[in-house]
Amino acid sequence: MLRLLLMFTWVLSAAVYAGEWPRELRASKGRTPVLDGVLSPGEWSDATRFEGTKGWTPQFSPTKKARDLSLKGWVKYDGERLYFAFDVTDDVLYGIDTERWLPDNNPYAHELSRRGWPWFGDEMELLINASNHWRGDEEPRGDGQSWQMVCNLTKSRLGGIGVGGLLEGEPRVKRSAWKHYQSWITSGAMQAVAKRKPAGKGYIIEWSIAFNPCLEVAPGQFFKPGEKEVLMGLNIAVGDLDEKAAGEGNFGNFHHEDWFAGEKDKRTQVRQWGTLRLMPAEKPGH
Repeated sequence: MLRLLLMFTWVLSAAVYAGEWPRELRASKGRTPVLDGVLSPGEWSDATRFEGTKGWTPQFSPTKKARDLSLKGWVKYDGERLYFAFDVTDDVLYGIDTERWLPDNNPYAHELSRRGWPWFGDEMELLINASNHWRGDEEPRGDGQSWQMVCNLTKSRLGGIGVGGLLEGEPRVKRSAWKHYQSWITSGAMQAVAKRKPAGKGYIIEWSIAFNPCLEVAPGQFFKPGEKEVLMGLNIAVGDLDEKAAGEGNFGNFHHEDWFAGEKDKRTQVRQWGTLRLMPAEKPGH
């Protein structure tokens, strides 16, 4: 009887969550925002709001104070794209308040190539498993079915070093993933703007993801808003570099890297992600 109960619980859990981590966000249909790095009044009022990093998984030094690293986020979609916005509080901005120091284990960290580290800096990462499928402990495929992309505050594929925006994420060792990601950025299928806040500590990111080709729910089939709820795997990361000494003992001298879902050292495995629920109707009252 106990074995049957455990099997039933596992099946129910698999049916409810797109990933195995019990955390979720709901996205409803809303107005199309303007991607300019400015959260204009009312622009995101029809979106689902969430917060971090309290309760998130620390990969490096745990974040203890909200003024050190925290965020407010929003998510929604329109007829063609999925949208995220992040208002990040960060008391020390790498490459702006600090020198642009390099990690001892990669002198090429800022090279815009496959040996560079796109996530080295103050940055956000989005990871989506649009197919809602995995077999084991695999990492994202690096195509429209599952992917990991980076938005860095001080470097980007389109703007180069010193200009924030999108960079090819993981797995960069996979040449097909690198090509997919780069084509999404250069074609505008995926877009992001990252800007330092004009007042206060931190930065704003606004991020846009085209359903086609970036949200492939099945081979050759892309998400379309409809009458039924659609579940996708989701993870979100916020990375924080400060002075090099602040991350002493951590990989690459990272100070903080906090994750919406997943265990330390396993957070990029697709099964470790949480759930994005794409709701069929607009939020009530809008």
